[in-house]
Formats: sequence, structure tokens, C-alpha cells
Amino acid sequence: MVEFNLEIGLKGIAQMLVAPDNMAERFYSPMPPSFATPMLISLMDNAAIEAVKKFLPPGYITVATSIIIKHLAPTPEGMTVTAQAELTEVFKNRLTFFVSAYDEIEKVGEGQVQRYIVDLENFSEKVLEKKKKEENPL
Repeated sequence: MVEFNLEIGLKGIAQMLVAPDNMAERFYSPMPPSFATPMLISLMDNAAIEAVKKFLPPGYITVATSIIIKHLAPTPEGMTVTAQAELTEVFKNRLTFFVSAYDEIEKVGEGQVQRYIVDLENFSEKVLEKKKKEENPL
């Protein structure tokens, strides 16, 4: 078994400029002219990835399994959203992060992200096996 030895308190940051390709109307219309919730979730998850990726052994990545987010306030086009993640718990290969996001004015989101450390090659093989099953059903 591989030892990961990740320290509680590791932090990551991800940023995104609000533009037409990441606004709410991209996903459904009509919507207000603001940063889309799916993009906020993705940004917060990316911050969690950034917190630990350079501390993982070669060949290992993390994959998201649970994301619980509150989108607290809208962010208009032209502003930047900055997401922050802090590693708060490690249990075997399960990582839990507190995540938050801010624009230039206020906090716009907060929540929790859980990611698992996996061997990229083994995980990819399982995905490809599933694809083969879909291509060749019983």
C-alpha cells in the first residue's frame, strides 16, 4: 500500500474571469447575467486539486466523489472569482476539503469537496473496461 502523508492545512487556489462562456445563460435561458453555478463548482474543485497535486506520488491523481456547495451571491461579467481550498481531513486515500470562493466584493460560495487518491493507470483501465462492456453488451 502506498503512503500518501498529506498534511492537514494544504491549500490551493483557482481563479476564473467571468465571461460569456462561463455565465448562467450558457446552461439555461433565460438566466441572470452572472457566473454559473456549475462553473463555481468546477472552480472550487480545481482549487482542491491544486492543494494536493504536487504532493502526490508519480502516477497518482485525485478524483472527486462528493461536492456540497452553497452559491451565496452572483458575480457579474468582468469580475474575477477566486476559489480557495484547504485540506481538512485525510482518511486512507479519502481527502476532504473546505472550499470557499470570493469575487472582488464578497464571498460568493462555500462548501466541502471530497476527493479520492487513485492510481491513474489502474483507474483508466477500469474506465476502458467499462467502455468495452458498453460496446459489446451481453
